[in-house]
Amino acid sequence: MAARTEYTGPVLFSFGFRPFFLGACLFALLSIPAWLLIWRGDVEYSGPFLPADWHIHEMIFGYAAAVVAGFLFTAVPNWTGRMPSRGWPLALLSGLWLLGRLAAAGWLGLPALGVMAVDCAFLAAVIAMIAAEIIAGKNWRNLKVLVPVTLLGAANACFHIEAYTAGEADFSRRLGIAVLIFLIMLIGGRIIPSFTRNWLAKAGSEKMPAPFGRIDAAALVCGAAALLAWTAAPWSAVTGALLLAAGLVHALRLARWRGIAAWPDPLLLMLHVSYALVPAGLIAAGGAPFGLLEPAVAAHILGIGAIGAMTLAVMMRATMGHSGRPLAAGPVLTLAFMLVLTSAATRIADGTDFIAGWDGITVSVGLWTAGFALMVLKIGPWLVTPKLGSKKANRPQSQPSTAGQA
Repeated sequence: MAARTEYTGPVLFSFGFRPFFLGACLFALLSIPAWLLIWRGDVEYSGPFLPADWHIHEMIFGYAAAVVAGFLFTAVPNWTGRMPSRGWPLALLSGLWLLGRLAAAGWLGLPALGVMAVDCAFLAAVIAMIAAEIIAGKNWRNLKVLVPVTLLGAANACFHIEAYTAGEADFSRRLGIAVLIFLIMLIGGRIIPSFTRNWLAKAGSEKMPAPFGRIDAAALVCGAAALLAWTAAPWSAVTGALLLAAGLVHALRLARWRGIAAWPDPLLLMLHVSYALVPAGLIAAGGAPFGLLEPAVAAHILGIGAIGAMTLAVMMRATMGHSGRPLAAGPVLTLAFMLVLTSAATRIADGTDFIAGWDGITVSVGLWTAGFALMVLKIGPWLVTPKLGSKKANRPQSQPSTAGQA
C-alpha cells in the first residue's frame, strides 16, 4: 500500500469525486437552459456540431463522462489500496474536461478536428490514469471496467468523425447511450443489491436480494446484444425482438433485488427506480421497429431517465459516504431526484402544449434545471469542504459509499 503522505492542497482536488461531481452538476444546471435558448433561436451556437448534436454530445460525453470519471477516481483507491489521484494531476484533468466543454461550444475558436483533439483527450487521459493505478495496485480483475470506458472514448471519437463527415451524428448517438446504459447494468448490478442487502440486514429482514447468478449473467449478455443491435440497426425487427427480450430479463433481474422492501429509504429507493428505467427504455426502443412508439421516446427514457436519474443518485450517495454525511437523502435531495425523474416524463410530451401553454420541452428543461439547482445548493458545499470530523480530506474512505462498493 502506498505511503499515506499528507495532502495540503485545495479540498476540491483532494478526491476524484469532488471536482467531477461538482463540474457535472453545474454543467447540467447551465447547459440545458442554454440548449433551450439555442433551440428557440434566442442564442446562436457556433460550435462544430448541429445544435441538436451539441446537446446530445454534451450530455453523453460532457456531463455523463464527468460522473463516470468522478466515480472511477473515487472507486479505484478502494480497489487498489493506493492513495487517490489528487492535487495537480486531478486539477489538470478537470481543466482538460472544461476545455472540452468550451471547445464543443465553439468558444475556443478551434476547427472541427481541433475540437475533436481537445475533447477526446479527456477520456483518453482518464483511461490511462485509471489503468496505471489498477496495474500498479495489481488489481487485475477490475481492469475489465476499462472496456466500457474505452468504448465510451471510442464513441466520442466516432461522434466527432460522423458529425464532420456526414453533417450529423446518428450511429454515435446510440453508441454513447448504449455504453452508458451497459455501465449502469454492470455497476448497478453490483451496488444496488449490495446496498439493499445491507439495509435489509439492519432492518432485521430475513429475505435478502438474490445473489449474482445465471439470471444476472443472462441479463448482461442479452442487454449487451440488444444494445449493440440497437446501435447498428435500430429499425430491424430482430433488434426490436432483442430489445424487448432484454427489457423483460432486466425487469426480472431488478425484481430479484427486493427494492419494494426498501421503500422507507429514499436514497436506496432512488437506485431501484433509476434502474427500472433501463428495462423501460429497452422495451420502448423495442417497440419502435414495430411502429408502437417513436424512437425519441426510448432515447429520452434511457437518456434523461435511466442515465440522468442514476447518475444523480450515485453522486448523492457517493458524496455523502465520502464526505462523512449520513446516508440519508432528506427532503431537498429527494425533491431534486423527483424533479429530474419528472423531467423525463414531460420531455416525452415533446412540443405539445403541456401546462398553461408551455410545451413539454420547456417544462422538462425547467424541471431538470430546478432539480440540479437543488443538487448544487445541497451537495456543492460538501464537495468543497473537508470531510466531517476531519481537518484534512486526504484519505480514501472506507465508508460504504457507492464508489467504494463498485
